[in-house]
Amino acid sequence: MTLQSFLKTLKTAKRTYPFSINKLLLDSSSINQTLDSPEKPLSDLNLSTFRRILSDPDVKSWKCVSLFNFILESPSLFSFQPDLRAHLSLAFRVLSERRFSDAQKLMKPVAIDDILRYPFITIVSAFVDECGCCETRVVARFFNSMVMVYSDNDKFDEVVEVFKYMKNSEVKIDEKTCTLHLLNLKKSDQMELAVDFFPLMVESGLDVVSVYSLTVVVSALCCNGEITRARGLVEEMVLVKGIKPNIVTFKSMIDCCVKRWDFEELDLVLKSMEKESVMLDLDTYKILIDGFTSYGKLEEAERLVSTMHDEKLRVETYLYNLIMDGYSRFGLVEKAFELHREMSCRGVTPNKDTYWVLMNGLCKAGKVCEAMRLLNELRVNEFEIDEEMYITLTEGCYRAGMIDKSLEVVAEMIREGFIPDGTVFERLADALLEVSWKEAQMMVTFVVKSGIKPKSCSEFGPK
Repeated sequence: MTLQSFLKTLKTAKRTYPFSINKLLLDSSSINQTLDSPEKPLSDLNLSTFRRILSDPDVKSWKCVSLFNFILESPSLFSFQPDLRAHLSLAFRVLSERRFSDAQKLMKPVAIDDILRYPFITIVSAFVDECGCCETRVVARFFNSMVMVYSDNDKFDEVVEVFKYMKNSEVKIDEKTCTLHLLNLKKSDQMELAVDFFPLMVESGLDVVSVYSLTVVVSALCCNGEITRARGLVEEMVLVKGIKPNIVTFKSMIDCCVKRWDFEELDLVLKSMEKESVMLDLDTYKILIDGFTSYGKLEEAERLVSTMHDEKLRVETYLYNLIMDGYSRFGLVEKAFELHREMSCRGVTPNKDTYWVLMNGLCKAGKVCEAMRLLNELRVNEFEIDEEMYITLTEGCYRAGMIDKSLEVVAEMIREGFIPDGTVFERLADALLEVSWKEAQMMVTFVVKSGIKPKSCSEFGPK
């Protein structure tokens, strides 16, 4: 390829790169040592000359980066591709100038083309040859970047290899890098690897363990259901490393305990929190209340709500609804209404779900008349009455043998634009059949005209 044809090819490149690639090639003393004249094909540009350009102090590093990227993106224009040493040389040069974001971008092609292709020992050898005299901080930046390259590409064994090399070579290991690697392990569902890597951090004697990395490992253990082991690790880190856990650390254990209904272990976790003077936050209260109500520990849940009020935390309506629903499930409707009154006294406004919970509890307890009065209260207070409420009342009246009331609710439901499914009509038709065949037949006729076909509609044919 001649220089002229090469320059034509570069027309599009000028829109991408902020300087003239061809001017760099022609002006560089490194190039002029190789090319006899501007007319000589640029395909003669070789890897050795390219390396000299990258290290040429007369060529600004940002120009070298642009040339480097251009060669990568235009492989057909050149007879070579940048090798591992060229990558390392340029990366270290950019790192030395504290241009860390540019260096990070350079590591991406390294990761794809070189670091993942070569054994780590080869990388180290190239590092010694090309960049052995670099500043300590720059070397540390590079190897920490390598840890993340391996970690981001699921090369977890290589991460351990780099970590051990850095420790033995006294290269500073960044705590944030270790924590990000632990997060990658957790994201990849490699919980055991995360648990195994953490002791390496602890035993390294380096300042790489923090409450953040501890929290990641605790969360990984809890994902595996190893709550006791997680709690033991937290207590060990307090004693050995003086690392104080925070509410996020404990939240993983609390969430795991309540989901597994392991309240014995939960008591130990809460005592450990108290010992470390870590206070419950709003989210943790919600997790506990949800867990207690799902198990049936309703009084404990109610006490937690009272504590939230005492601590001036915002108590949302749904927390009261959870506990009232729990009382209703156990047939303790009176307790649900007591809590409803307390809720109002505390200034927490009931919503539509609150009334559905109470209505559902009354119907299950056979107190249908009270449920109907509650429906009237909803109308007076201009609450929206939804389909689920109507169905709850319809089935409650049906179970109580109040077929007329059930029909009234169905009629109102239809007037409001809700059409019950065939099951509701089928039950009512069955109940009416015991009283009046004619009324049962009228019910089925209405249902069929509405486009709903009960399973047993054949029983109501002509007599």
